[in-house]
Amino acid sequence: MRVYARQLYDHLPYLRRYARALTGATERGDDLVTRCVEVAVMAPSRFGLEAEARVPLYALLNLLFDEDGDGRPTPSPHPIERALASLPEGERRMYLLITLEGLTVPEAAQVLQISAPEAQDRLTVARDKVRNALTQRVLVVEDNPILAMEIGSLVTDMGHVVCGTANNEQEALELLEAEKPTLALLDVRLADGGSGVEVARRLRQKRAMRTIFVTAFDGDLEEADARHLGQIVRKPFTNEAIQAAISRAVFMPSPVALA
Repeated sequence: MRVYARQLYDHLPYLRRYARALTGATERGDDLVTRCVEVAVMAPSRFGLEAEARVPLYALLNLLFDEDGDGRPTPSPHPIERALASLPEGERRMYLLITLEGLTVPEAAQVLQISAPEAQDRLTVARDKVRNALTQRVLVVEDNPILAMEIGSLVTDMGHVVCGTANNEQEALELLEAEKPTLALLDVRLADGGSGVEVARRLRQKRAMRTIFVTAFDGDLEEADARHLGQIVRKPFTNEAIQAAISRAVFMPSPVALA
């Protein structure tokens, strides 16, 4: 019993992580783990927990979650959580068990009581759906065509889509209506005397979207009280700086549209 108790204790952090992701709430997840541990201690042989307990514990946690009947997690502003919430429940759990918990496909299949081929199919579909949900439609607002092309190449290399390139405010707003971008990378000073800051404000007024300023004139953002509108990547930029900013934007909660 002492060996079993130690094994159970060692698995607790991972059970809590999975339960919180499964339920979508810290308190609810911890309550689920508490129930799981109580059942595991009272009747380990009933659930096959006497030996290697990791897979049976995940299976027991899923069983108790289904018995609760509380349904799926509440909507979240975080993109990855929204993407997971859009999956059918079987695919969502498969994705969490493999990607979050590091189980093998046969282990996850055992947890969910399905065949290994079905588990692999669920995982493949879930990964495709999550990737598609996180793929951004990117608007590039840059009056230097060479830099616009360079930024666009970095965007596509990351698996996102450049839905349009604009060199002034009017073009940017037209593309906003026509292409429905989800992310914009903007220069601050545009060739026609326009301001990337004003473009960003207009974009945020029309649609709650993420913006990244790519500029050598970040002082303009300070003067315009616009640093809250988005991240700043300073020119001359590195590929890594652009890609890091895009990655941060993808996983940030969606901004609120400006009034």
